[in-house]
Amino acid sequence: MTHDRTVFAADDPDVRIYPLLTATVVPRPIAWISSRSATGVGNLAPHSFFTVAAADPPIVQFTSVGDKDTLRNVRETGEFVVNLASAPMVDSINASSARFDPLVDEAEALGVRLEPSVRVSVPRVADAPASIECRLHSMIELGDSTVVLGAVLAVTVLDTALAADGLPDIAELRPVSRLGRNEWGHPPEVFKLDRPAGPAGSVT
Repeated sequence: MTHDRTVFAADDPDVRIYPLLTATVVPRPIAWISSRSATGVGNLAPHSFFTVAAADPPIVQFTSVGDKDTLRNVRETGEFVVNLASAPMVDSINASSARFDPLVDEAEALGVRLEPSVRVSVPRVADAPASIECRLHSMIELGDSTVVLGAVLAVTVLDTALAADGLPDIAELRPVSRLGRNEWGHPPEVFKLDRPAGPAGSVT
């Protein structure tokens, strides 16, 4: 049985490829990134093009679409912190996406509490259940966007957000996600599914 599909050619000038991609690649975790300029001005902004890039060495990545304050700060100082975007903070996270003047510290303007990080000079969001402290590894220029790779120096997790096995508990993290348009995702419904030892029907 076949199904009808609409084809959107990426090189068709009538195709709105950016909103098409962001409505298709869903859900996307949000990196609420704190950074600081070379002159000491803080910045706090959400980035939904975010994931783990490598396990050993541990590296995370986010993409800046355009030359934003976060990107400029990371270029200048080589440091940033990924703060987990948690449901209780969603209004502040969304508000920090506005176009603030580069000389305005979003955390200060929005009343977001910061505290010192462990391994970098950039502060972390105090109420974020988890944070990832990073030193710039490298950047890759891709058209109008820049992929930023950060070497993970430390991960901090609130004690109340740790499960009995010592790993973060998703029920306590309560991560929100970005979808398409102006849509966001609530913390996900979780189910468990063990990875198979081999292909179905194989004898081990």
